[in-house]
Amino acid sequence: MQTSTRAAFAATMMLASGLASTPAGAEELTGTLRKVKETGVITLGFRDASVPFSFLDGNQKPVGYALDICYRIADAVKERLGLSKLDIRLNGVTSATRIPLIANGTIDLECGSTTNNFERRNQVAFTNTDFLTATRFVAKRSAGLHTIDDLRGKTVVSTSGTINLRQIMEANTARKLGLTILPAVDHAEAFLMVQNGRAAAFVMDDVLLASLVAGAKDPGAFEISSEALSKPEPYAIMLRREDAPFKAVVDAATAKLYTSPEGKALYERWFTQPIPPRGINLNLPMDEALQRAFLRPSDSPDPATYSRSGGEHPQGAPRRWARR
Repeated sequence: MQTSTRAAFAATMMLASGLASTPAGAEELTGTLRKVKETGVITLGFRDASVPFSFLDGNQKPVGYALDICYRIADAVKERLGLSKLDIRLNGVTSATRIPLIANGTIDLECGSTTNNFERRNQVAFTNTDFLTATRFVAKRSAGLHTIDDLRGKTVVSTSGTINLRQIMEANTARKLGLTILPAVDHAEAFLMVQNGRAAAFVMDDVLLASLVAGAKDPGAFEISSEALSKPEPYAIMLRREDAPFKAVVDAATAKLYTSPEGKALYERWFTQPIPPRGINLNLPMDEALQRAFLRPSDSPDPATYSRSGGEHPQGAPRRWARR
């Protein structure tokens, strides 16, 4: 190599090295990272009744498993941007408003109980899976409703803006069940409709149904269906689409959390120990599928990704608490 060529090569390597070591604050930021850097604020969307993921405690303070994950993400964003202070603002969302509020920039992360599926990824993005759930229904134990066919001719409710509402509508058509299907504003309203007899059953993610039953005055008066309307589906924190730099930070933060002992400890805090405001305990240890998902973090919306057998999952096989 000639002397002039060697000098040019050395200069190029020095420039590349300099760029690689450039602090985050001096980089050309885009999307959410730029917005957060300029405002010093990150906004988290929370739900008020999605126990234990995101809900209000006895002091009307938003708390929950998903919110704790989002706080870890916020810490990673703060570090990535080199900020001495990052203001975390909380903004309430519902099933119907969560996607629009992500898309229009009102919230930066949605910290609730949102299913990551192919359809939603046309509008938003998701980070690594933090929970796996399936669609079932809850009814009064005295009604003797255990399977989807047992609902024939009855009135059922599901929460507006959810995949569960669409799934029961599809089952109604496919099985010719003759259901009257009502939409509810939120999970609390839907469960109340079962309690007061306005609906025979509430169709929703099984873990959310379990939390509602555990928090009822008489948990033994309710039963979760033995049959599911879906395979286990992934929950994940939601963020805006086509924002690769921000998603990279979020994915790295969640992967670090889930693969660490802190990830399991965080899960146990919300699913195997008493939680506010009434000290209920869901008694729901992490199952094998979620353990595998934590060991190998993935943002895949495909339920088959989380099945040991590549997608085979008996829809009639309930979690252990579904028989209560």
